[in-house]
Amino acid sequence: MILEPFVLLFIIWHIRKNLRLLLPNTHWNKKLIWAMIGIAILFILERTLPITIVTKWIWHLLILGIGYLIFRLPVLERMRTIIIAVLPLIIINIIKDLLKIIYLPLYEKVDNYLDFAIVFALAWMIAMLIRSNKQNKALKKERQKTLAEEERNKFISAQKEKLELIVEERTAEITKQKDELMHAFNELTNTQAQLIQSEKMASLGELTAGIAHEIQNPLNFVNNFSEVNTELIDELSEEVDKGNLDEVKTIAKNIKENEQKINHHGKRADAIVKGMLLHSRSSSGVKEPTDINALCDEYLRLAYHGLRAKDKSFNAKFETHFDEGIGKVKIIPQDIGRVILNLITNAFYVVDDKSSSAKASGETKYEPTVSISTKKVGKKVEIKVLDNGNGIPKKVLEKIFQPFFTTKPTGQGTGLGLSLSYDIVKAHGGELSVETKEGKETTFTIKLPIG
Repeated sequence: MILEPFVLLFIIWHIRKNLRLLLPNTHWNKKLIWAMIGIAILFILERTLPITIVTKWIWHLLILGIGYLIFRLPVLERMRTIIIAVLPLIIINIIKDLLKIIYLPLYEKVDNYLDFAIVFALAWMIAMLIRSNKQNKALKKERQKTLAEEERNKFISAQKEKLELIVEERTAEITKQKDELMHAFNELTNTQAQLIQSEKMASLGELTAGIAHEIQNPLNFVNNFSEVNTELIDELSEEVDKGNLDEVKTIAKNIKENEQKINHHGKRADAIVKGMLLHSRSSSGVKEPTDINALCDEYLRLAYHGLRAKDKSFNAKFETHFDEGIGKVKIIPQDIGRVILNLITNAFYVVDDKSSSAKASGETKYEPTVSISTKKVGKKVEIKVLDNGNGIPKKVLEKIFQPFFTTKPTGQGTGLGLSLSYDIVKAHGGELSVETKEGKETTFTIKLPIG
């Protein structure tokens, strides 16, 4: 049958096409091309030489063999539809050829029926081939989709690797920056601790001159009364020798009074030294009942005399207005003492600055004054430090409690005094606020809970 070579070529062409879709780089491609060339050569020989009896069985066997391979190999599973399409036609042709050889009379009787069967086989083949073509198109579309997905996955993988590399570089950079920031933070923390300690020592230094002045007065009294007592004791001995008992009693009474005065001023000096030691050592963090009025008075005088000792030209009036009904308040005296000292020292600084400016401009009416007052308000005690300096400009008012902010010239302030004072008062559950009239006065108010 002349159709069989073309059917065979068609099957092999479809096998090659499907394998190229499924296995693009397979070695089967060349073999199938050679098979198609061989079929063409055999077809030409059949047309030119009288070998039809042999070649028709070769076509039968080749088609059956290829059909067997298609059903045997999983990779050619999609080609089974084509074999099923041509198989009825091949089987009918094989039956016709067998009947010609085996029993010719029977062949002649059924030949017409076999021709009808061939027509139906051809119709079947066409229908199945159309179906196969649709399947191949679907396969091609699926293959293209798979290739597109693979390309997308390759692109995603490449982008992922690129991003991972960028992330790794950024992570290393961030880690390095983190280490640098931690190092800078540690250095800043150490520097801040040193500055805070410097601020404490600076306040202690400001106290030293005042303490020396305050101690000098009781020591002078002690020395003077000691000398007087020495003279009185000599007089007492003389009166005893004379037997003048009334005079002896009078002198003894004077000696006793002088001793009491020596004791009083000695205790005063002792209290000043204890206050200095209390201020200089680290805070214990333990609150204790403290006489607020005495604490304010002590630091006011120490600050004043300290500044006087540093600058002989310094002079300012200071006033106290204490509420005697406050009683003792539970605070950490070292810490609140530092706050009071800082506020008073700042107040003396600003009034002295205004006084210098007034003198330079020829004004004589200005009297620099700093006052400190205490008052019980409900369950709180208020401590106010008032100065009649130049006030605080509005542009810097909101910054005064920030760390390292200062309006003093370089080298005269760390900018930590008010910041530390604010934190100390807050830690006591209190408030530190400021009211100012630019060019006239400033009042700092400390509010502390009494209980």
